[in-house]
Amino acid sequence: MMKKLYFFLLAMVLLMSCSGKGDATKPIITVSIEPQRYFVEKIAGDRFKVRCMLDKGGSPETYEPSMANMMLLEKSSAYFFMGKLGFETAIRGKITEYNPNIKSYDLSRGVSMLEGCHHFDADDDHGTDPHIWTSVVNAKIIVTNIHAALCELDPDGAEIFDENLRNFTAELNELQSQLDAKLADCRGKAFLVWHPSLSYFARDYGLQQISIEYEGKESPLKHVQDKIDLAKSSGATVFFLQKDMDSAQAAAVNAEIGAKVVEINPLSYNWKTEIERIADAIAQ
Repeated sequence: MMKKLYFFLLAMVLLMSCSGKGDATKPIITVSIEPQRYFVEKIAGDRFKVRCMLDKGGSPETYEPSMANMMLLEKSSAYFFMGKLGFETAIRGKITEYNPNIKSYDLSRGVSMLEGCHHFDADDDHGTDPHIWTSVVNAKIIVTNIHAALCELDPDGAEIFDENLRNFTAELNELQSQLDAKLADCRGKAFLVWHPSLSYFARDYGLQQISIEYEGKESPLKHVQDKIDLAKSSGATVFFLQKDMDSAQAAAVNAEIGAKVVEINPLSYNWKTEIERIADAIAQ
């Protein structure tokens, strides 16, 4: 019995060792956030190992990559920027210090950016909204940019990347058709969200996003009351709360509105599931 157990454990160790070695030989791509990793892996298949810079639970608005995270770039073939995230601006000029040969790609190229709506609603003038991945329309542009970058990095894998792009684009087209049908009767509807991460989703389907947050910090009472009044007058019935949000503060706000609270995680790797959850909540 002990002999069989010994050989079983030995086999498991060898299997894990081989797996680790195989993974170690793959070129590495570093991305900023988990939805990017989802997109890149959809197109790259198993030809690259994809690492994420943002730690789980971190906020792209306030995140400061650690030295250990930055040192990951030493072994990376490329860095894929989402485009306008706060911490990306800080590291953009530093990545070549850790790896002079690293290639950089901006996945927001070709995306129609929303201006004057970050931290506020679309009527406010406060910078470019970086949350481009919360739109299926934008996702199709993003994965096209990923495909072009991968073909440049790994020309031998071009046929694989071509096929993966066709398959995933078809999947995105189907998702877009489903959401168009589901939200066709919702145009003009308003919804609440704490941090304004769904501006592009709202744009795609003619929705009104009402955000409670004030410039990324504690909101003044007048600002909160104005938003509550706007939510009431607009008939908002859904309140999206990001994961790890201060639920007590949100509950106090919602006590006056009475909206249905739905927890979302726009930074989740499970991008499609999150998009569908948002659409379902609004449609219902």
